[in-house]
Amino acid sequence: MFQGFSPKANEFLWGIRLNNDRGWFEAHKQEYLDLVAAPLRELGDEVIQAFGELFPKWGLNLHVSRIYRDARRLHGRGPYKDHMWFVLRRPGESWTVRPAFYFEVAPESYAMGMGCYDAPPAMMVRLRARIDQAPKPLEKLARRLNRQDRFRLEGQEYKRPKGDPGPLLYPWYNRKGLALSWEQNWGGTLYTPALVQEVVEGFQFLAPYYELLDRLAAEEQI
Repeated sequence: MFQGFSPKANEFLWGIRLNNDRGWFEAHKQEYLDLVAAPLRELGDEVIQAFGELFPKWGLNLHVSRIYRDARRLHGRGPYKDHMWFVLRRPGESWTVRPAFYFEVAPESYAMGMGCYDAPPAMMVRLRARIDQAPKPLEKLARRLNRQDRFRLEGQEYKRPKGDPGPLLYPWYNRKGLALSWEQNWGGTLYTPALVQEVVEGFQFLAPYYELLDRLAAEEQI
């Protein structure tokens, strides 16, 4: 049962960032297992159970990251990740090209959200077409997002805008990918079992946006 992260988990993540080598990690491996890997898995298990009961039709699976980087993609970085996460996603789908919910712990902060960071270009073409043809549903979602101050819209913007549907939908129209994210400093709820409910409620808020992106992604594969 998830009881919350320990402040010592934060110390470990800073440690691996500053000492990203095999010797340091092997000397602190048990700290990683006890302070980061185990609570992250417990949190993910409880979130997927609760969220899956709310939205069973999506059939989402839990995927928890490993601390080991792909040796083929180090690019001068150390062999270990200094941030860990889990995602809720459709079975067999990459969360870079299909939308997914995520929770992450890093040295500076923890975060949660939903998005499709590396969306296929045709998927964003479909989004712009929907805005052009029937903007009202997107306007409703955009206003809903703007009425709260937790999640913010993210995603790489085009250097040359694709068009201007007006100030409300312009930020949605001119991005290469879309994500809604929330980031918070270590502390508070992160150290308590209440984090489970906080994440579930956050994902519930994001559900209509996930449904939109999921439909667009599914149409791309037809």
